[in-house]
Amino acid sequence: MPIREDYRLRSVEEKDLELVLKWRNSDRIRLNMYGDQIISMNEHISWFNRMVQNPSAEYLVFEFRLKPVGMVYFTDIDRNNEKCFWGFYLGEEVLPRGTGTIMGLLGMEYAFEALNIRKLCGEVFQFNTASIKFFQRLGFSEEGHFVKHILKSGNYEDIIFFSLFKECWQGKRVKLEEMVFAEVLT
Repeated sequence: MPIREDYRLRSVEEKDLELVLKWRNSDRIRLNMYGDQIISMNEHISWFNRMVQNPSAEYLVFEFRLKPVGMVYFTDIDRNNEKCFWGFYLGEEVLPRGTGTIMGLLGMEYAFEALNIRKLCGEVFQFNTASIKFFQRLGFSEEGHFVKHILKSGNYEDIIFFSLFKECWQGKRVKLEEMVFAEVLT
């Protein structure tokens, strides 16, 4: 069983740029993103410089035993309406079973507690069934289906819009933690 102390989120730093770019440019991740072009290191450095100055976005590295293995990020942070979008990906492929769910759990915890978000939103290509199942497993509700919404590889693709409210998270949190860290809690 996983141990909570083996996992954490931390702010992305300049030292992470090469690894994050490698992940972001991998077919496994890139082909499920809105922007699916290969990103140069100069473009990546420009993104990083803009990102650290942007008060409506936070990018976090997800670590397993102090080794970076993925990203969780929050964009369009609207502190007035207490809502934002989030995205995530595991950059590394060989990880203990359940690592993705732990990443989601820590991401939701960060959104609802550190950012004090009331409503957490996410968007997924309809063809990305793994991410759709992930949102559902974490307790998100489908809030919308946007038909032929995003141009990708010459075709307009459907987008599924998910959301989770803070009060719903508070009701599901213990169950999610027990599902992931069962032995530690018993």
